[in-house]
Amino acid sequence: MSLTPTRGRQFKTVLIGDTAVGKTSIRRNYMGKSFSSSHIATLGVDFAQKDMIFGETSVRLAIWDLAGQHSFESVRQHYYQGCHAIIFVYSVMDSTSFVNSSRWFVEVNKYIRPLPPVAFIANKIDLRPSEASEETVTTEEGRSFSERFATKLGVPVIFKETSALTGENIEEVFEELVEMMLIANPAKVSATKKNSF
Repeated sequence: MSLTPTRGRQFKTVLIGDTAVGKTSIRRNYMGKSFSSSHIATLGVDFAQKDMIFGETSVRLAIWDLAGQHSFESVRQHYYQGCHAIIFVYSVMDSTSFVNSSRWFVEVNKYIRPLPPVAFIANKIDLRPSEASEETVTTEEGRSFSERFATKLGVPVIFKETSALTGENIEEVFEELVEMMLIANPAKVSATKKNSF
């Protein structure tokens, strides 16, 4: 017998990171849409919404996919408001996108305080060569940065390596993130109780 959800929650999250790191492909994969090998840069913002059951709670997750170009900061700042979680994405094949993580979190910190839970995502692992190079980012580098970030800013952070092509770890990212948001935003209980008789 399946449980009926006892209450509904709504959460807003934003996908951020440099252009061409796979933000839109991650969102499309999570929404059950096919992977596209051609890259068309997001212009401004893109939006998706997904309903799920988490334990006994129904959750509606709004995912805002924000353009990665520096010139779109004035657009992005409006979508940071009311955000319950941040998904930062970099490509393991592009060390510059990883180095730019500090710049992204400086931007986010200007518009969101205190910072909400963060998912730090290393994408395109299906393309990573067997031997590291200056252009690629190792698992250890990504995990180390996410741990330092969590310690320095005192926010819950998950680190995952993903492939938007194969779907590896995409579902897990969002499941863990929803759990973190539920913990960070406990449901408000009414102060008045009705008699049970």
